[in-house]
Amino acid sequence: MTNAPLDRRTLLRAAGLTTGATLATIAAAGPAGSAAVAASPAFRHGVASGDPLPGGILLWTRVTPTEEAQPGSGAGPEVEVTWQVAADPDFASVVRDGVVTTGPLRDHTVKVDVDGLAPGTTYWYRFGLRQDWSPTGRTMTAPAPDAAVDRVRVGVVSCANWEAGYFAAYRHLAARGDLNLVLHLGDYLYEYGTGEFDAGGTVVRAVRPAHEVLTLADYRIRHAHYKTDPDLRALHAAVPWVITWDDHEVANDQWAGGAENHTPATEGSFAARLAAARQAYAEWMPVRLGAGGSIYRRVRFGRLAELSMLDLRTYRSVQASGTAVDDPARTITGDDQMSWLKQGLVSSTARWKLVGNPVMISRLDVGTLPAWLLGPLGKLLGIPANGFAVNTDQWDGYNADRDELVDHLRAAGTKDVVFLTGDIHTSWANELVTRATGPGAPAAAEFVVPSVTSDNVDDFLGTSPGGPLSVLAAGIVRAANPHVRWTELDGHGYGVLDVTTQRCRMDWYHLADRTRADTAARWVAAWSVGTGSSKIRRESPPA
Repeated sequence: MTNAPLDRRTLLRAAGLTTGATLATIAAAGPAGSAAVAASPAFRHGVASGDPLPGGILLWTRVTPTEEAQPGSGAGPEVEVTWQVAADPDFASVVRDGVVTTGPLRDHTVKVDVDGLAPGTTYWYRFGLRQDWSPTGRTMTAPAPDAAVDRVRVGVVSCANWEAGYFAAYRHLAARGDLNLVLHLGDYLYEYGTGEFDAGGTVVRAVRPAHEVLTLADYRIRHAHYKTDPDLRALHAAVPWVITWDDHEVANDQWAGGAENHTPATEGSFAARLAAARQAYAEWMPVRLGAGGSIYRRVRFGRLAELSMLDLRTYRSVQASGTAVDDPARTITGDDQMSWLKQGLVSSTARWKLVGNPVMISRLDVGTLPAWLLGPLGKLLGIPANGFAVNTDQWDGYNADRDELVDHLRAAGTKDVVFLTGDIHTSWANELVTRATGPGAPAAAEFVVPSVTSDNVDDFLGTSPGGPLSVLAAGIVRAANPHVRWTELDGHGYGVLDVTTQRCRMDWYHLADRTRADTAARWVAAWSVGTGSSKIRRESPPA
């Protein structure tokens, strides 16, 4: 969600993971190191891995074989690229290798779906072109579906706006050395032209291309520009990612047939823009796409956890307001994805059922909030100027789908469901309730991570982070919404999810200054949910 100018748009709507011993091995290996940050002449955009399976992993890179073969140029020769997977960082024991061909038809990107690997194992990988080797990446396969897994630790991020600051959140996560996975919940990049969405009115660093992205070449260049960030490259090289998209990978407030930030009269067919954005995404991201380009999928971590990743843009009805938000004919998931989600959560044999959820599912009642707070929150959360107390771009705009899902979980007695959410640039710990559950019997827990850099409440108010207005605003929101157990409206940063057999815990970390590449990060809060209960509890700082 963004603050696009009024004269142009409407106001924005507002793990190799088998046991604890595996984690010790990963921690001892340390982060991927400086080699992951440095870009080689042929491999300027780094390496990445994603979507771990018990016997496989998806590997990615982009090669620049000649200077003319720039991203989005459609130029340059076809070339053969070597890839290797090894059991050690020195590649003394190469266990899988091969050669793939790439060229301008796929923007010189390379994706290799490697199989035949051991479950729950750490590997190193690299790519080669002629005499040039890429940086070395480190990755992990998932454990066997029935493996006894003691712990999984996940870095959780969302909403990385290039012009609003530096990606220090990625640097801090890459330096930890204890993560099994990174979960990115959408808005990996933003579509705006320079100056259209920045840091409270200041462009920290200009994006490329300078204009709003519309064509296939535009989206390719924007993806490539993001992958010039050294902290982004370091985190991709350090650990596998599981990713889904939200709206800004195409255009603000996207729905199945259009977007708020798309004007057909001046910007052409939305279907053509969507096809261009999706093609560039498929080329540039370390993600497995299903039939027809579908992105919703599951990743399992033994008997401990199963992660269902959602797509809440491709199939949704156009945003609405008023009583239309209750219309059962409207959907945020689409019928097929809803059936897949319900069946998967209810039938899962994993202890924890995690849901990668791009937009907040917990209800947010804001009708009693004061005008000074409705202004910035309206921009952030999508509240129309006429005061409708609903965020129609999130699950609040699709009440029938939320009720259907919650009713299904309750009817089946499904417990230990945790929604992991991004999108609204702020930090929340919620209990999922509906009219059917009542306030005392939540159906699931929800942990919402802040933006990596995108504007939030203090940026809209023009106040200092953590100031009295923001503290007061958080208190008012909680008073109006008892199921919101905690919220912080100013911080930028990331979350670290720690999953064990007894509890699922989220720790929130905020950056000192998103506009500084070398900024520090500090722990601000932790909440957890225990097995058999959806009531969340505050936790102490991590050891």
